[in-house]
Amino acid sequence: MLERLEFYRQEDVLGEFSNFSSHPIELDGQLWATTEHYFQAQKFHDPELRERVRLAPSPGQAAKLGRRLAGLRADWEQVKESVMLDALRAKFGQHPRLARLLLGTGDAELVEHTRNDSYWADGGDGSGRNRLGVLLMQLRAELRTRDE
Repeated sequence: MLERLEFYRQEDVLGEFSNFSSHPIELDGQLWATTEHYFQAQKFHDPELRERVRLAPSPGQAAKLGRRLAGLRADWEQVKESVMLDALRAKFGQHPRLARLLLGTGDAELVEHTRNDSYWADGGDGSGRNRLGVLLMQLRAELRTRDE
């Protein structure tokens, strides 16, 4: 049976896998405080709304803005996973220690474990889709291929 590694809070073991972790990324010609800032800002085509989210004082505030601001792009459901993967590639590509940490998980199943989210996480009881964990495992496979 595959080992299962869970993450959620940034202060936990593997907390660096959280989108709230303090690992700035440079993407689309701008600096983003966290991958959460980048992800939430991409929900909007309006540059002013994106900038408002980018400058949010915390990833939690960026997430709140991303959920509450009007003007969500019409194609968001179709592009959200590719946006997340772009953010993860930037984070793990620009922070070599994180890439090593991800590779160090071997073949373990990576699971964002929380009942607060049943799309990106496991819903707390395993019923969720765990898409963040799945994308991290995809990225881990990409990093392995790159390093071979």
